[in-house]
Amino acid sequence: MIPADDLIGLVRSYNPATNEALIRAAYDFGRDMHEGQFRHSGEPYFSHPIAVAAILAEQQMDDATIITALLHDTIEDTKASFTTVEAKFGREIAELVDGVTKLTNLQLNSAQTKQAENFRKLFMATSRDLRVTLVKLADRLHNMRTIKSMREDKQAQKARETMDIYAPLAGRMGMQWMREELEDLAFRVLNPEGRNSIIRRFITLQRETGDVIEKITADMRLELDKAGITAEVTGRAKRPYSIWRKMQEKDQGFSRLSDIYGFRVITDTEADCYRVLGAVHQRWRAVPGRFKDYISQPKSNGYRSIHTTVSGRDGKRVEVQIRTREMHEVAETGVAAHWSYRNGELVENRFAVDPVRWIASLTERLGEGLEEEDHDEFLETVKLEMYQDQVFCFTPKGEVIKLPRGATPIDFAYAIHTRIGSACVGAKVDGLRVPLWTRLKNGQSVEIITAEGQTPQATWIDIAVTGRAKTAIRRSLREEDRERFIKLGRELARVAFENVGKKGTDKALATAAKALAVESVDEMLALLGSAEMTAREVVNAIYPDLAELPQDEVDQRRAVVGLTADQSYRRGACCQPVPGERIVGITFRGQGVVVHAIDCEVLAQYEEQPERWIDLHWQEGTHPARNAVSLDLVITNDAGVLGRICTLIGEQNANISDLIFVDRKPDYYRLLLDVELRDAEHLHRVMTALEAESNVSSIGRHRDAARATPPVADNAQDGH
Repeated sequence: MIPADDLIGLVRSYNPATNEALIRAAYDFGRDMHEGQFRHSGEPYFSHPIAVAAILAEQQMDDATIITALLHDTIEDTKASFTTVEAKFGREIAELVDGVTKLTNLQLNSAQTKQAENFRKLFMATSRDLRVTLVKLADRLHNMRTIKSMREDKQAQKARETMDIYAPLAGRMGMQWMREELEDLAFRVLNPEGRNSIIRRFITLQRETGDVIEKITADMRLELDKAGITAEVTGRAKRPYSIWRKMQEKDQGFSRLSDIYGFRVITDTEADCYRVLGAVHQRWRAVPGRFKDYISQPKSNGYRSIHTTVSGRDGKRVEVQIRTREMHEVAETGVAAHWSYRNGELVENRFAVDPVRWIASLTERLGEGLEEEDHDEFLETVKLEMYQDQVFCFTPKGEVIKLPRGATPIDFAYAIHTRIGSACVGAKVDGLRVPLWTRLKNGQSVEIITAEGQTPQATWIDIAVTGRAKTAIRRSLREEDRERFIKLGRELARVAFENVGKKGTDKALATAAKALAVESVDEMLALLGSAEMTAREVVNAIYPDLAELPQDEVDQRRAVVGLTADQSYRRGACCQPVPGERIVGITFRGQGVVVHAIDCEVLAQYEEQPERWIDLHWQEGTHPARNAVSLDLVITNDAGVLGRICTLIGEQNANISDLIFVDRKPDYYRLLLDVELRDAEHLHRVMTALEAESNVSSIGRHRDAARATPPVADNAQDGH
């Protein structure tokens, strides 16, 4: 855990006028509030807020942001309140801490919906003060750096959320270094073997070719010295995830991939940037189509740089970025450059973007998507905006319209106004009539042709690129088709209820809508009519057993297919196979057949005896819930927890046949539960219900090879 003096020293190194007493007070307050709390790794919990503050100090952020980082979990996870924080540290810091708290407080059912809603909240918080988002990004970065201490399923969930939401957000804000690190940390969790293979290939390549980076850097410095240009040259291998993504996009192996190295040249003046470009292109051949001038056309987050790709040593392609020191500061910290301090004063960087203007431009491009209730659509809208570069087009009056790369006249029309987009019937680009699917390019002049009575067409969804256009088109189509879908949905629901011997009354439909968390019956019927929901889901919401369309249960004695008439069977106690899983039989003379799951480790004992193996499979149909499966649970040692576990299992129509406490600790119990189940689907439902219980720390299927004894003769005929 970083001591207070070290953190203050880090802040003082770039801001000698820092309010040391206030930072120390926040440090002490946060430490006291989190006293007795620990992270998954076993470290004191307060080590996390300190690490977040240190990350922001490395970005040379102001005192308010550093203090917010130290306190960012106090309102949510301790007895501290907004009023307490405000009284001790002032209104500004209290509102920042409250803003960070509100980003993650909302609990929703669907993981996808929760992700979308968190992103929506993130934008709402961003609209008040961008520093809230900066603290949240630093918080996520430290959590990803220490993710190995979390459960594996939680690691995957956090990594996917990081890859989808936080990494592109950091990139959009201009913090490219953070985006790359977040992506690579998530990649390490989601595809460790893929990442390791990239690293192994890098090591092999370096062993074969030597230090390519050092050689090319020396070559560049030599060329710049010849041209009399003063500049700093650095190079690095691109991160494993960046390499992996290029391999996937280009469908190429590592050996065929070219630009795996990146070089940066930092100059004193803007004029020197173009002189460097000339020197580089004179010495090495430029790769066509790989030149971008973000100095003359900066990105919306203030990013300025010249990008070019050239063929370097041995024909290997290398990417070169050329920028001034002032541009480099913005490139490293992005929108955060607005709050960067140096020598006790805010840095006056003419390229730093005003956060208020940046937020306004982003929310404007998201348009009505911010107000939409459809979380998944909102998430799609935001992702489209986060990942795209921009093109700049002009209206006939000369106004500039910013659009994502690949945008069409439809996107252009909706960017002007929703009414213009909906009434669009054609477009002219640079005076020439073009199809609506035409991809717009930088600098083009676009004129939209409208007609009264025109409405959006369903095909426009595939043509539009921007989230704003897609959202408006979907809304219009939904409104137009809503009545038709409701009528069709009502008929589908009526037939579905009749099929299970019930009536789809208004009350039944209202109950189903409530159970499915749909705001109204009409909304549910519209979803049903548009095939976004199935009739089975509606019936299942009220009559889960009837919706299964019950059939006669399979006779337990004939549950396994592949045995001869005189053969009996017994489920292997080692692997406890259930219907729905692949199985194989091992014969025992005079004692019938033992059925094993195909992946049971005990089968290795019979590899040299192929004559004893029998190919088996389960009888189709509904099996009785008499197949015992052992579950290994770790639960918290709290009042009523075991009772809730038993209730959950009962609610899934499963019976507990045995319960053994394996380990008892002051804070948790580990136990083995034998549960009687129908099949693999039934098992999955029970485990999912238990896993969702907050007091269940872990759950798994317990398999014990030591129980793999052959059945005794007196119960060889038992079909269970």
